[in-house]
Amino acid sequence: MSFPADYEKILETGRPPNIQRLFPNSKALLVSGKVIDRALLEKSQAMTIAANGRSNIVIRGALKAAQRADAAIIVEIARSEGTYCAVNFFNIARQVDAICNELGITVPVAIHADHYGLKSEDDLPYAKMEIPSMFDAGVTSIAIDASHMTDDKNLLANIELNSLIPGWAGLETEVGEIKGDQGLSTVDDASFLIKGLNAHGISADWIALNNGSAHGIEASGQGIQVELTATIHEALSSYRVSGAQHGTSGNNSDKLRAIAGRTKTTKANVATALQMVAWGVEVNDYGNAIFDNDGSFRKVKGEGVTAELWEEMTNYAEKQGWQGGNYKKLNLPFESKIMALPRDVRERMSSRVEDFVHNMLTNVFNAGGTGAIARDILAGAGGYDLGPKAEQIENVADWTKELIIERAKTLDVDKGPEGDFDD
Repeated sequence: MSFPADYEKILETGRPPNIQRLFPNSKALLVSGKVIDRALLEKSQAMTIAANGRSNIVIRGALKAAQRADAAIIVEIARSEGTYCAVNFFNIARQVDAICNELGITVPVAIHADHYGLKSEDDLPYAKMEIPSMFDAGVTSIAIDASHMTDDKNLLANIELNSLIPGWAGLETEVGEIKGDQGLSTVDDASFLIKGLNAHGISADWIALNNGSAHGIEASGQGIQVELTATIHEALSSYRVSGAQHGTSGNNSDKLRAIAGRTKTTKANVATALQMVAWGVEVNDYGNAIFDNDGSFRKVKGEGVTAELWEEMTNYAEKQGWQGGNYKKLNLPFESKIMALPRDVRERMSSRVEDFVHNMLTNVFNAGGTGAIARDILAGAGGYDLGPKAEQIENVADWTKELIIERAKTLDVDKGPEGDFDD
């Protein structure tokens, strides 16, 4: 296994303390999410994949693609995904580290806890216990998602939990639940969140918006609103926060290129597409599943899981009443059966993910070469902590709890319909 120049030194100084403690003999360059963000910013007009590692197969394929493209990458899992996938906050770093060492992966990789969702203030006590344990388990970046709450409670929850997040770690915050074309984020609510955090000395690396995206399979045909995203990012430019694009699966490649080229987005979440690609479902060039006339997923012969296992999976889904996006719930009951498939089948599954992700990284996201940039950033810093991107601009006296509650009442926002919207 050959290593880039100065790799051993970067490995020694660039990995955060939790990673050094967990994997003292590892050759995998697991880093803070800040490193990934800064590398994409330095390349400019580029974003990388945040691959939702719903299965070991998906993680393998995404890491192989990143190595092939020399692209800095994020591997993530959302809190809700841990309920229907074998991968969760507490084992994802171990799987990534093991795969990196097995395959000789040398690109910088961040381990991101996506959508750490809080539905109400009642969730805060458990979060205060769980978040430190997640970092103990190897997480190097986190998304605090209190967007289901009102704007004031969202901001206050972010402030309250921040002391539990290591200063070196990547930080994402979110405004506006992902509701497709309903309840779109505005300059007002995004600025409220970022300015309030800044007043309390918190510099978020990313903000996730409701900018028209939808989790799962994109059905509306509208998808991400590029101009809205660019407008909000520009309004936040003084705070140097990057964009995190959720609901990437299903948006065509030209739209994704526009997000990379015309906004300040550096992180693009891809989940459903990778799952479908791994299983051997036929997808278009940007990952939206293709259906037969009867509404069932079209399986490519000789690709993905075996025909026998696919029949078992689809029969199981039918008995459970699962259709479309709810096929994601097959991940947990079938992970062991997938991992028991012959090696050549598992390899064709991960290779299909690799090819899909490599194309996204190099031909759509413009992320190629950011692995070297990220390593150079770490070498120049001489350590794992890159510090905040933005200085404190806002006066904390203007952002007390009482004033936050009053300010929130004046915001020009439309949160859209109530409902249990997916993370």
